[in-house]
Amino acid sequence: MKNIKTVLFDLDGTLADTAPDLAAALNHVLTKHNCSPLPYEKIRPVVSHGGMALVTLGFGKEHPQFDTFYEELLDHYQANIANETTLFPGMSELLLQLENDNINWGVVTNKPAWLTDPLMDALNLTSRAATIVSGDTLEQRKPHPAPLLHACHQAGSRAEECLYIGDAERDIEAGNRAGMTSIVACFGYIAETDSPENWGAHSLIDSPQAIIPIIQSLS
Repeated sequence: MKNIKTVLFDLDGTLADTAPDLAAALNHVLTKHNCSPLPYEKIRPVVSHGGMALVTLGFGKEHPQFDTFYEELLDHYQANIANETTLFPGMSELLLQLENDNINWGVVTNKPAWLTDPLMDALNLTSRAATIVSGDTLEQRKPHPAPLLHACHQAGSRAEECLYIGDAERDIEAGNRAGMTSIVACFGYIAETDSPENWGAHSLIDSPQAIIPIIQSLS
């Protein structure tokens, strides 16, 4: 039987609902360049794939000003990083329950540290997290397992004692390659074209509180 000691979360679309602020950043750049803003519902499923995916959604991958648009999106997002971002419903209660049960938790994200750190600060989570691994902490990024294993080491646990929860296929691939129990956050940014049931995760959950019975069943 496994004894879960650490729960690791992806950031965008799993721990925090960052889509409103990222959508606002994309629409800011679109309107700045005389393009119509996109509906939130179209932007939301793309958020987990990062800023380049958002610019591709708005302008196309081959646009000659792609790099300029990308920098403008990141600049606007950095300046407005937590205007509307919140934890997903039930996540705050889950973190408290984990802490009360002496299970530590952390974040493994492909977001660069210069965006991850101020966001975690704004959410008042930095001092509570046992580990925060960003997309530029190591040379490798998800779906490589190295960032998850690095976080696991920082949290003082072995891989088999960790859960990893994410809302993208690369999250599940990274968790599985690291030897962790991987879980899909179906409340995150899942596109209609995604098939999370085929990603090879241990479980699919519709709310953060669903993690607790999984931990109990593994321990």
